[in-house]
This record gives sequence, C-alpha cells and structure tokens, in this order.
Amino acid sequence: MKTLSKYSGINVRSGIFLLILAIHFPLFSQKSLTWNFPLPRTHTGALIGNGTQGLMIWGEENVLKITVGRAGFWDHRGGNPFASKATFQEVRRLLEAKDEKGLRELFAVPKKEGAPNLGRPHQIGGGRLDLTFPKGWKLIKADLNLENAELKITLRNPSGKEEYAFIKQASADELAWVDLPQNCKVSSEIIPSWNYVKDLLSKAGVSEPQLLKGKTTFPYKGFVQTLPEDDPLSLVISERPNQIVIATHLGKDDNNSLIIGKVSSFDLKTQLTQKNAFWKDYWTNVPKINLPDQALQEIVDYGLYKQACMTPPQGLAAGLQGSFNEEYQLPPWSNDYHFNINVQMIYTPVLASNRANNLMPLWNMMANWTPTLQENGEKFFGRKGALMLPHAVDDRCHVVGTFWTGTIDHACTAWMAYLAWQHYRYSMDQKILEKTAWTLLEGAFEGYWAMLEEVADGKGGTRFSLPVSVSPEYRGDRMNAWGRDASFQLAALHRIAKILPQAAKILGKPQDPRWDEVSRKLPPYTTVDDIWMEENSAKGTRIAMWEGQDLVGSHRHHSHLGSIFPFCTINPKSPEHQQIVTNSLRNWTFKGAGNWSGWCVPWASAIWSRNDLPEAAVNWLHYWKENYTNEGRGTLHNAAYQGVSLIADQGWFKAPKEAANKEVIQMDAGFGALTAVYELLVQNREDVIYVLPAIHRDWKDFSFENIGAEGAFQVSAKVKNGKVSGIKIKSLAGGHLKLAHNLGEEYLVNGKIEKGRIFEKECQPGELIVLKSK
Repeated sequence: MKTLSKYSGINVRSGIFLLILAIHFPLFSQKSLTWNFPLPRTHTGALIGNGTQGLMIWGEENVLKITVGRAGFWDHRGGNPFASKATFQEVRRLLEAKDEKGLRELFAVPKKEGAPNLGRPHQIGGGRLDLTFPKGWKLIKADLNLENAELKITLRNPSGKEEYAFIKQASADELAWVDLPQNCKVSSEIIPSWNYVKDLLSKAGVSEPQLLKGKTTFPYKGFVQTLPEDDPLSLVISERPNQIVIATHLGKDDNNSLIIGKVSSFDLKTQLTQKNAFWKDYWTNVPKINLPDQALQEIVDYGLYKQACMTPPQGLAAGLQGSFNEEYQLPPWSNDYHFNINVQMIYTPVLASNRANNLMPLWNMMANWTPTLQENGEKFFGRKGALMLPHAVDDRCHVVGTFWTGTIDHACTAWMAYLAWQHYRYSMDQKILEKTAWTLLEGAFEGYWAMLEEVADGKGGTRFSLPVSVSPEYRGDRMNAWGRDASFQLAALHRIAKILPQAAKILGKPQDPRWDEVSRKLPPYTTVDDIWMEENSAKGTRIAMWEGQDLVGSHRHHSHLGSIFPFCTINPKSPEHQQIVTNSLRNWTFKGAGNWSGWCVPWASAIWSRNDLPEAAVNWLHYWKENYTNEGRGTLHNAAYQGVSLIADQGWFKAPKEAANKEVIQMDAGFGALTAVYELLVQNREDVIYVLPAIHRDWKDFSFENIGAEGAFQVSAKVKNGKVSGIKIKSLAGGHLKLAHNLGEEYLVNGKIEKGRIFEKECQPGELIVLKSK
C-alpha cells in the first residue's frame, strides 16, 4: 500500500529532522478527526456519547442535524420466557425425533390476546434536533477533538467568512449543548422518532408523544414519548443566546419538572470542569500507540475515543449500538445484548486499554439477572447450580426472539465467565473474582456437566461428548443446525475447565476432580478428514463445525476456530495441532469472505495474529475498514456496497434520502478491530506475555506504551528497522512475570546481561523493568 506523507515536498534537511521525530512521534498518530459535509445520513455523523446519552452529528447545506439517542429506552413487551417450557432433554428428544413443529412450539413467544406489541423487546430511538442556519450559510466540516470530545463545526457565511459552532456533552449527566456563532439567528426543530416509525409504534399500542413548549428563564421545547408498560423518555432543548442546551430523561417526571429543571438550571462551568476531568483521566490511562499504518492508527485513535463514549463506568451496559439509537427506524436486532460474540467484542478491548472498570455496568446488570440465570440453568439442565445465558436478551434478561439455536448456546455463559476471569487477571482485583467470575464459572461448568455423556474413544477407553451442541448461527435455526461435539462448545468448556482450578486456588476453595477429568477426557475440537477443495483434490484432517460437519462454505461466525481465538485453548504451533490448524486455515481461506458480516472480519484478523501471520492480520483490518465502514466512519453490519459479500447493502451513499435508508449499524466491529490491533502487539498465551510475537514485513519503526496484559502488567515497546529494540514492563500488582520478548537470545535487563527467549521474574508492585537489545 502506498503511503503519502503530509510532509511531502519539504527540503531534505527538514525531511531528515522530521524522520527522526517520526520514530518517536509517527506521522499517523492523530488527536483529531475530520468529517466533511455533506453527511447525508444519521450514521455518517460524528459521535459524542457518555454511555447513556448518544449524539450523532450530521447534515448538509445549511441544516445541522443532531440525532439524540438514550440507552435503556426499552419497550420490554414480547419477551420470551423459554425456561418455563424448554429443557435440555426435551430439546434433545425433539431434535433426534426431527419434530420441527414441537421444537418451534417449545420456543414460541406466548401470545396475549388483545395485547399488541412490537413482537419482541425493543429499544426505541429518541429524536433529532435540526438547526437551520440562515440562507447563504453552508456546513463545511466537523473536527472532533479526541482528547476532550468537543466537535467543532465549520460553516461559511454569505460573505465567505468561516464561522464556528461547537458541540459538547456532559460526562456524567444527560446533557449536551451547542455553542452557536455570534449574532447568527438559527431556527431549531425537535423531531421525535415517532414521526418516522409511527406506523409500527401505533400498531403496537404506543401513543403519539406529548409535545412540550414553554419558558422559564429561557424558552424550551421538546416532547415526552410514553410507552404502554415502560418508563417514558423526555427530550427537551432550551434556547439561549448563542447556545442550545439538550437534555434527556428516562422515567416518570411529574409535570415534566425534572427535564425542564435540567435545561433551565444548566451550569456550564461545572459541566465543562467535570467533562474535561473525565477525558483527561481517560487519555492519561489508556495506551499510547503509534503505528506506521494510517488505517490501523485511525482504528486505534477513534476506537479508544468511542470506547469512552460507549462503555464508561458511569454509563449503562452497552448493547449492539450502545446509546447511539437512530431516529428513522427501530434499531436492528432491538439494540439488544448478543452474547454469542457481540457483547464480548464490544467489551474485550477495555482490558488491554487499562479500563477494566468499564465492565462494571455490564457486571452490575448481570448481577441483577442472577435469579433469572439460575432459573434458566436449573430448569433447562435439571442441575442445581447451573446458570444459562441465552444469546439475545433485553436488559432484564428476557429472551429476544425465538432463535432456538442461540437460546441453547451455552458458550454464551462460558464466554462471559471467561471475560469476567480476564477482568480479574488484567486488574488482579480479587473482588471481581469472588463476586462475579466465580459464580459464572461454576454456573457455566455445571450446565456443561449436565449435558456431557461418556462415549467410546476408539482406543479402548472412553471420552466425554456433548450429544447436542450448536455452532453459533451456522445454518441459522434449521433442524440440521446442530450436532455432536461442536468445536466451539468444546473450546468454551476447555477454557472453563482450565480456569476453575486456578480460581479455586486463589479463593481457597476445594478442587473439584471433575475439572481435571474434563480437561483429560474432552477432545479439544472435532475433526473431519476428506477432500475440501475438489480442483486440487486437497484434503487433510481439519477442525469441523461438529461431528461429520465441515465448513462447507463462507460463514460469518468463525466459531469452529474458537480454540485458536478467543478461547485460546490450543497452541496452534504445537506438534499435535499444527498440521490440523494449517489444514483448517487453508480450508477457511478457500471458503472465503463472500458471506461475512462486518464484525467477523476483525475476528479473522485476530485468528491470523494468533498464528504469527501479521501480514494477513493487517490485510483483513484494511479490508474491514474499506468495506464495512461508511463514508462517515460508521461501523456497518452489512458490507457498504455489493460485490464483496452476500451480506451487503445496496450502497446507501447512492441513495441518501432518509425515507429509503435502512443502514444497519453495529458498534462491535470497531472494538473488535481495536482488539485485533492489540493482538498484533501484545498477546497473552496462558501464563506467558508475548510482545510483538511477529512483526509485519513493512512495519519498520513504531512504538507503543502501556498496553495492559494479564497479571496487571503494562507493556511498552519500541521497534527500529523492523526489530524490537526495547521493552518496558510495569508491574501494577506485583507477581510472577513470564515474558516472551523477541529480543533474541541475549539482551539487557535494567542494564545487566540476560539470556533466553523467555524472561521470568518475581515482581514487586510498582516495579519497572527495562529490557533492551544488546
């Protein structure tokens, strides 16, 4: 890929000086991002969010549009209480009997006569503020300051002079404000989401919003959107000289006094102080990464920014879109919580970002679900202590939809248990292990134990087997979308069985012999061995979806490779796995990306990184950014245009009218891409931290600081001329460090010569270790 420097054309002496600077401050690192108007659709806009209130800023000509979403605005009707009917044994019986009618009835949503709803729980959009500038004014660009989350809007007035508006948001309150150009008369209009989706809402028994208008110190206007059984949402603006204040509120509000008081008593100084303090603290603690790749640098810079907008500790647990609910349609997939990869993809990068506490809203929500998870698990599995987390739920853990394969996907529970364990390992916060991770780990294991049975291993002994299992979304919810020993489920259970003995030892709990028994008697994956490419008669043993089921075509969920990533239960380079993994990756490559969605592409990148193939990993991140983001950096579920995947849109950039727009946004892929970049730089492989295990052939000079790693270590490194020149390790909690450093056989540690490709040391809290090439 040809890279164009913004310093091209300078004289040679200045060029040499800038090149020296670039080693320490690479040219692609950026503190702001620019959007050029027109931005014709909601999801092409720049984002500002605080985990509760989300703004998407877009528009064209002289109309600036601010779509305002509020996380947690749920219509909860239509949830599916599947655990009251379904049990594992009954599901198995129906599947083995090929009784599709019985299976569909088992997972059907109970109907209530005379009680219309949206068909399933649904988050609903808020509304939009349109600011129309006088005739002759024109929107030019929007510059987002990543350091303080302030958006500068550049306009051109009728005389050709540039003027500016600024959009800012409180960090811990549902408030935002627009500072307008001096002496510019701007007209404002509040448009409820109702105006766009009223046909759907009215049929479901949702009433038209109540409009608000009045004056206290300043004029205000807005609306209250009520729901039949849930809290209403209020959205109000206050119009002041050269400023508009935006407020949202979810909940009952007698005489609308709370929302009106919020916009009327707006304290600019206090909100600015709190906002700036939040962002200063955030950027002080997250890693500083400077890459020689412009596309990946933007993935890092915008990804870290969006992480603070989506998952701050003071916000609500983030669903597929977080607080960024569009106004023009009901959010796809209800903006719910998908636990077969999407929630995990959103939250995983907070660990390496040194922001593990960003997980707390998620854990607090799930703690409220504990009775439901226990009821689900104990009824479904018939085993005390089992927990069960279905793959798609609302914020009350009610099942969204009737997707039976997702509902019985027990890896959802296991993966969240693993994420909770990782929270502990990255922070070494034992309270997380005691209060969150242990409960999930035990509950996931008990569910799997209830499903296991012993079968002949073909070698004169026995092994464990999962007689009914699924590989997420493979074949949808058809009657053949299941099989024995799905590789994804085997990897998830192996990860749980590996963690439990370690967790028990830390907490002083007894060791359960079943954990070791599972580790010994459960296969790491299921294999298939036949021709996978007819043209070359290529064949070989490879990882299967489940027993007898190969990956027969392109599929978006790389679940059969879960033992490589995310569960990392095998070493793909070890003699027992290497050839099987090689065959599996070749088959996977051959089947291609023709039916991939946006979020699965960064996952593919991470899989290649785990196989020490950074060129492939980087290439897929470029592919994702090119094909699965829109012209405003919005992260898409569907490809932005046709020709790269069957999961593709018609190209909304060619049909920008709102009435036609059905653009499908999800936030997961952007965070998955951030994780994929971390995987290129630092990997945790069991008890070893690998720093730059393989370096891209074109990456000569770059550096990073303070990437978080398991054991509460922070890792910094510098690369010169394509080789690791130095590493810095900071131990936050003390403990044993085991580091694969890639510095060669002989190197310096704090100035003293050391030998060996693995460095080990017992560290003290706060200790700093510096490794350098000799």
